[in-house]
Amino acid sequence: MAKKSTKKQKSIEESLWDSANKLRGSVEPSEYKHVVLGLIFLKFASDKFEARKEELIAEGKEKYIEMKEFYNMKNVFFLSPIARWSYIIQNAKQDDIALKIDTALHTIEKNNPSLKGALPDNYFSRLALDISKLAALLDTINNIDTQKDKAQDIVGRVYEYFLSKFAIAEGKGKGEFYTPKSIVNLIAEMIEPYEGIIYDPACGSGGMFVQSIKFIESHHGDKRNISIYGQEYTNTTYKLAKMNLAIRGISANLGEKAANTFADDQHKDLKADYIMANPPFNQKDWRASNELLDDPRWMGYDVPPKSNANYGWILNIVSKLSDNGVAGFLLSNGALSGGGEEYKIRKKLLENGLIEAIAIFPGSMFYTTDISVTLWIINKNKLEHTKTIGDVSRNYRRRKEEILFMDLRQVGIPFEKKYIQFSPEQIDEISETYHNWQQQNKGYEDVPEYCYSATIDEVRKKDYSLVPSKYIEFVNRDENIAFDEKMESLKEEFTGLLKEEQQSKRDLLQVFKDLGFEIEL
Repeated sequence: MAKKSTKKQKSIEESLWDSANKLRGSVEPSEYKHVVLGLIFLKFASDKFEARKEELIAEGKEKYIEMKEFYNMKNVFFLSPIARWSYIIQNAKQDDIALKIDTALHTIEKNNPSLKGALPDNYFSRLALDISKLAALLDTINNIDTQKDKAQDIVGRVYEYFLSKFAIAEGKGKGEFYTPKSIVNLIAEMIEPYEGIIYDPACGSGGMFVQSIKFIESHHGDKRNISIYGQEYTNTTYKLAKMNLAIRGISANLGEKAANTFADDQHKDLKADYIMANPPFNQKDWRASNELLDDPRWMGYDVPPKSNANYGWILNIVSKLSDNGVAGFLLSNGALSGGGEEYKIRKKLLENGLIEAIAIFPGSMFYTTDISVTLWIINKNKLEHTKTIGDVSRNYRRRKEEILFMDLRQVGIPFEKKYIQFSPEQIDEISETYHNWQQQNKGYEDVPEYCYSATIDEVRKKDYSLVPSKYIEFVNRDENIAFDEKMESLKEEFTGLLKEEQQSKRDLLQVFKDLGFEIEL
């Protein structure tokens, strides 16, 4: 009797990635992702267009099948004949197929104003891809049936999977466009963005928004009750976000253009009910010495130091919150105990009762850095209130004189061999601990090596430090905690110094070069 195969069958995402990755050749992942994701979008848009076209024919409205109004009214992008997937496949083996794809994407964007600035611009022609490899990639993507199971969101799954894999492929310092999915899931489950305005000041490829919508759908809410606002600095990432949201039918205002949140705020008067963010860690020289000194976002707090943007991001977020708004965002651990202006700002935030919870994460959760980072939750709601999410109602009495500290460094499961992620069960447990603590009558208890509810007086006695190990009781690990945190802090500082030294060396070599002297190192 033949043995039954125990080999795990690959998912559609894995199979497609394997096929696409083999065809990449010498093109860098940072470039190639726009090629693959652009084609996935084109296939998705075409399938939606063809489905709507068949619907119009079935309704006896065949004379309207080339009128874009009859597509837009159903939230379907109109595609002219040269922009349809069928046309691309028919010409897949032609020498000018790269130009035809670029033309198709340009035409789609031109005919659909909501896609302005969203689609890859001349990537296919510019990268001079091998025609046979491009044709093979088209055949691979042609096998995706985006309409087969709408409940499973096949194209959304594929897009999410590819974003993750490209972030890993690009590696440290280059994958900032993507926040790992389990982290985004945890933030959503903790702050519960159910209805109102959601904002992300450093939105990357839009993962926070996608998970917010998934949270609403999983709790039987109505995504029409949500308005989404975001901003992204890098133009290519801005395009990824707009494509990512368009694929899922999510309407969002990402500003008129890609822009620096501090220098060119695209949402100056915005007040958000929920803010979810993963801004760049430890940005140096984010403002000049004489810039942004009287920016209204500082709201009477000290001006954040130009040497590090962490507290600039914090105050930007606080300034954008509505009167009852809540924010969940990530920062490097160094922000928990910095001195100078950072100390003054942190002290005032604590005395104003804004910081609700601090959770320190395991290392190796990000594709761009292996350091541990911290989740901050800031809550402006100081009133007793009832919050209803789907079928669940909770009675909150805000603990504005307390801060919940959580140490999650021993939580997580292996992922992609060298990374750590939170499992769904762990996400449920962490968020339940937080929500039980918020309600005060749900049996919350301090747990050694995991969580502790500190009073503001305790924080004052610790000189306003937000380092969780200063409050949480450690039974088995107390000898290593301070050492680990100090080493991480020193590692961040040392890395910054090395980068500054390298830049100084490059600047000096350039000076000599400008004077006509070449120096070989």
